Amino acid sequence: MTAKKVSPALSLAVQYVSESANLPTRPQWRRWIKAALQRDVSLALRIVDEAEGRELNKAYRGRDYATNVLTFVYDEDDHLSGDVVICAPVVEREAAEQGKDLLTHYAHLAIHAALHMQGYDHEVDDEAEEMEALETTLMLKLGYPDPYIET
Repeated sequence: MTAKKVSPALSLAVQYVSESANLPTRPQWRRWIKAALQRDVSLALRIVDEAEGRELNKAYRGRDYATNVLTFVYDEDDHLSGDVVICAPVVEREAAEQGKDLLTHYAHLAIHAALHMQGYDHEVDDEAEEMEALETTLMLKLGYPDPYIET
């Protein structure tokens, strides 16, 4: 008898506090994040506007601008927990500047954040290559294009 592979559990709370239109649905967020999970995760995902994104980036990273995604890990035991903050106006601007479909860009950032939650990073070249390769594999598996190929 073959053992059935059990996928990691995801407890996801989504908070929409952005005025932006065309935001992904809860099921879309869940699908994207779940695809990147290698272990159980409890996650609060907060979609914000630029003022809150800037305030959080300044408070926690010392950078006085809104960034696309921030990831906060609180518990790294068997069951990870943390918060992800996505700044909708920044994501919209990036997608337009890069000629990317907006939902595709959101999918990439959700996967990116989920990998950060699990300890992946891109501060040094070797780690960046590993993380980007995994992001590309997951995006392709979900039917999206490689996020690192310019369009």
